[in-house]
Formats: sequence, C-alpha cells, structure tokens
Amino acid sequence: MTSVVPAKSGTQWSIEADGHRATVVEVGGVLRSYAVGDRAVLDGFGADEVSPASAGQVLAPWPNRIRDGHYTFEGTSYQLSLTEPDKHTAIHGLTNWSRWRAAEQSADSVTLEFDLPPQIGYPWPLTLRTRWTVGGDGLRCDQEVVNTGDAPAPWGYSVHPYLQLPGVPVDDTLLRVPARLRVLADARLLPIGAVKVAGTEYDFSEPRRIGDLVLDTTFGDLDYEPDGGSSVTIAASGGSPQVTVWADGNFKWWQVFTGDTLTGARHRRSVAIEPMTCPPDAFRSGRDLIVLQPGQTWSASWGIKP
Repeated sequence: MTSVVPAKSGTQWSIEADGHRATVVEVGGVLRSYAVGDRAVLDGFGADEVSPASAGQVLAPWPNRIRDGHYTFEGTSYQLSLTEPDKHTAIHGLTNWSRWRAAEQSADSVTLEFDLPPQIGYPWPLTLRTRWTVGGDGLRCDQEVVNTGDAPAPWGYSVHPYLQLPGVPVDDTLLRVPARLRVLADARLLPIGAVKVAGTEYDFSEPRRIGDLVLDTTFGDLDYEPDGGSSVTIAASGGSPQVTVWADGNFKWWQVFTGDTLTGARHRRSVAIEPMTCPPDAFRSGRDLIVLQPGQTWSASWGIKP
C-alpha cells in the first residue's frame, strides 16, 4: 500500500485567466500565490510550508490583536485563547488554521467556505464564504459572512497579503497610503492613541520612498476615492512596476508591515498591505466594530491590481 502525505497547506486550488494565476489552499482558505506571467506579485510560500507570518491569511472574526484576549460585548465578558503569548494577546481571529472547503470552482474562480462553530471566547456560529477571481484587471476577493446563530455577533475582517516588487528592496520601494492619521502603539503593538501624519515621516499621502523606516503601523482617516473605496500602492523608482491593493468602503483602516521582525530570507523582503474593517483591539474599544444580527449576511470586496 502506498501512503499519500498531503501538503501541509492541504488541497490546492489553482485559477488562471489572461496570464494571471493564483493558488488558494484548504488550510485557512489562504491565498498562497499570485503571479502575472513570470512575475510573482505575492510573496507567498510553498504548498508544503506552513503559512509564514500569516502570509495570505483571512483574519476573522477580528483582525490584528485583542488586549489580553479579553473583551465585553453586550454586557457579557469573554476570554479568548492567547494566541500570541509573548504579547499576551489574541491575534488574527479564529479561521486561519482551519480547513476550508470548495463550494464552487471554474477556470478563473474558486469559492471556499468555512463554518466557524461557537466556542469559548466567541460563542457565535458564522459561515464564511470567500470567492477568489483572477482576470485582466488583477485578483479580486469577495467576502461574505452569515451569522447563523440566534444572537448578535461582533465582527471584524482583514487579510494579510505580502506584496513584492521583484528586484526592488523594501527601502527603495515607493509607498502611497491615503491616510491622515496613524495609530500609536505600545510595546505590545496595541493602540494607545492616534496622531496626524501630515509633515511626519509617516506621511505617505503622496508616493514616497520607505527608506529605513520600520512599519507595523495602522493608518486611518482615509481619503476615499470616487467609488467609495481606497487603495494603497507600492512602486519602484519612477513608478513602474507598481502594485495596488484596493478595498471597498467597508475597509476603514490599513495596516502596513515591512517585515522587520521576520527572520531569515523573509526579513524585510516584502510589504504586507492589509485592508481592515476596524483597528486593532476593536472588540474592546468598539471602534468601527461590526455587529452581525442573527441571519444577517455581510459582504465586502478587495483586490490586487498589478
């Protein structure tokens, strides 16, 4: 009998159209790779690797961190597992290491689903549905979530793609973030306030070289585009090549991470650009926290345009 050892990231679903190719995987419903022609747009990982540093993960039902994993919702206190023990926080939600299932698939699109069961710290059942599509305009992600329970549920959402410009170091990357403020963070990367970015080294309202600036920074008070959304762009000197991450109006915050705490080859190799519906610790602060009513379906869209 032959023993078959599956890839660590589970089943692989590949989609392709107009020279755009992406791979989405079973474990975490993760976007593992995305390329256009022979150019890798996403700094992804191998099929038999564990997603490093949350690469490509769906972050739900909350993005970023919750202080001490403890929060109060509608008068009841909840305690989550501390998934980032060194900072004593609960980080990046509950779906990123679960096995998702394929609901629909075509040559250029795949839809994955995951049923989040009620559990200690988050006793609300949800069904998540993510549709990934590639085409001439880039990669698009349409996210839905349904509260399948009988009580209101707190909700936040983000994703964690690392973007790269082949041959362009992070220091030489031009970054544009359409934000007027940044969140101040303590040593645990938890929010302690916010300040305006105008005139500071964090002002990327116009494309500017990152240089040696260390970013693991939340940006807010966005300058929205005519369609109601916003976008963050990285580019090489002279403006080409460039990659844009766009998000609809459900996303009110952006997290930008230059990978300085990563080790080995991934250290400061690419830039994580994360559209977020709410800032860190929103389960405690209530800032831009979404409340899903029983039976309610919430949806949002974001994408990558190289």
